[in-house]
Amino acid sequence: MVADIAYLQQNQQQINQLDATFALQRTAFAANPMPSAEQRIQWLKSLSELLTEQQDALITAISADFSNRSADETLLAELMPSLHGIHYASKRIRKWMKPSRRSVGLQFMPAAAKVIYQPLGVVGIIVPWNYPLFLAIGPLTGALAAGNRVMIKMSESTPATSQLIKDLLARVFPEDLVSVALGEAEVGMAFSKLPFDHLLFTGATSIGKHVMRAAAENLTPVTLELGGKSPAIVAADVPLEHAAERIAFGKTLNAGQTCVAPDYVLVPRDRVEGFVSAYCEVVQRFYPALKDNPDYTAIINERQLARLNGYLQDAEAKGARVVALYPEAQGRRLPQSLVLDVNDEMKLMQDEIFGPLLPVVPYDRLEDAFAYVNARPRPLALYYFGYDKREQQRVLHETHSGGVCLNDTLLHVAQDDMPFGGIGPSGMGHYHGHEGFLTFSKAKGVFIKQRFNAARLIYPPYGKAIQKLVYKLFVR
Repeated sequence: MVADIAYLQQNQQQINQLDATFALQRTAFAANPMPSAEQRIQWLKSLSELLTEQQDALITAISADFSNRSADETLLAELMPSLHGIHYASKRIRKWMKPSRRSVGLQFMPAAAKVIYQPLGVVGIIVPWNYPLFLAIGPLTGALAAGNRVMIKMSESTPATSQLIKDLLARVFPEDLVSVALGEAEVGMAFSKLPFDHLLFTGATSIGKHVMRAAAENLTPVTLELGGKSPAIVAADVPLEHAAERIAFGKTLNAGQTCVAPDYVLVPRDRVEGFVSAYCEVVQRFYPALKDNPDYTAIINERQLARLNGYLQDAEAKGARVVALYPEAQGRRLPQSLVLDVNDEMKLMQDEIFGPLLPVVPYDRLEDAFAYVNARPRPLALYYFGYDKREQQRVLHETHSGGVCLNDTLLHVAQDDMPFGGIGPSGMGHYHGHEGFLTFSKAKGVFIKQRFNAARLIYPPYGKAIQKLVYKLFVR
């Protein structure tokens, strides 16, 4: 009982702090509503220096939260893209901030028009547990580049990393510029109810619906980065070793706990066994052993581990054949497994897997593969493996997804000069690079006239000859 009361009191204190911090940031923004390019660049420079200096501490904290997270995976998938994104934005802020000149119709002359890019105000960012650094720093970079104040809610599933990021950001940013909130689900819900000028959420589709519903009460615009079941399609003639190696990289990174990880793979029926053999060979080359292997990332917590084991048990009970690539698990290190003979009744074919399980679905014609994908909710990513350029174009034109890689996986997310975002159940809106700047800016149209006013010629009363001439010239 005492522990429950203390828990509730701590939650309430954290929720009260959210309101105070929001008010502080709103006041600070009102005092400086259009930060200069120099200010924004300095903010990003401080962020870059901080991440560079603290990379060892960040690697250690993330690994502690996972029980084991490969240091190289944190470097490759969190630190490197975070630093590259900061550098990319820093070099382009001045260009992005420049007003965009627009044309004015002859009938409205003399006048000028432009679009100016104004900071929105206070931006909220809700961070998931799977990439707690990159999925905090990526949106933070875009929001700061656009001149905003930022509040971040870290995941309760990564307590060591969340606390470290809170402490580190407080070293270089005052609370009225960037603040980090910790706490359980109740704090997260209170966070999503704040009247932000924009709210970005990364996480599960089911939670995204609650976040969007809460934001709607304040008419807060949202960017939702969700997920779903991202398919990989293997062509009839692509070398299986090429496809298997690249799919395996995307599925083994972070033990498959990636929103754009290949969720299932569509393989020509007569190539299924060949793909299984090639995939097993590649994964066992990447990770010769599971036990005590520092490169083999663990599942984040016992709840997620139980969910994944439940998927396997459910699939086997419904007739699936599971090919486990290692004899047994070690702690939360779950073996990579292929799942064959799957059907839509199985839970792992209904939910986003988010782990090291890869269902293999046979198909007979490429049209059948497209039909299979298109009959299901639109995914965050789609991967096609085949070198025929005509077929590549068909994939791009005949399927819908948030993003696509042709003959690779995951790496479209790391491209600074491309937008990243979902479609339908996999999300809405974009960020990264210039799109991130635009997402966190108000593109404000400005129409400019000076002393001379030709428009007075069309003012009432109507029926004058000049008005009839205007209609004759322009209403056609």
